[in-house]
Amino acid sequence: MTLQTPSILARDEGEHFHFLDNLFTAKVTSEMSNDVLNVMEFVGPKNFGPPLHRHDLEDEMFYVLEGEVWFSCGGVEAVHQEGAMAWLPKGLPHQFQILSDTARVLQLTTPGQFEKFVAKLGKPADGPTLPEPAPVDGALVAQVAAEFNIEILGPPPAPVG
Repeated sequence: MTLQTPSILARDEGEHFHFLDNLFTAKVTSEMSNDVLNVMEFVGPKNFGPPLHRHDLEDEMFYVLEGEVWFSCGGVEAVHQEGAMAWLPKGLPHQFQILSDTARVLQLTTPGQFEKFVAKLGKPADGPTLPEPAPVDGALVAQVAAEFNIEILGPPPAPVG
């Protein structure tokens, strides 16, 4: 086991990525935690939602910092705002959608590897700014997701709100 180094970051600090029309910022990487977990913060626009998918290796926890988000996992769904938490266990199909103009969400994934998926599919960003909306190549998303044991099961959700 590698000796871990503490990290204390301000709101906009961390490695930034433009990923599926969102800004993702790595706060704790897999490398920093000896692959135990990773923590990312993401900011996304209204109606953003990933395709229905399932993680075979990772559990995910989301904490809504700002905005309103609809979550759906394993037959349970709800709309929540700032201060809400969603636990999405591995093996269960899930998705979410941003209902407010934007949302800022803290995402913890265990074991760590999700930031590597974001880095491979996304693009490094110079700073904490949202990317311009761009077409998403669904086949590429599915291909890269499969490399990280994430299975795409369906399309992104239709607008919920």
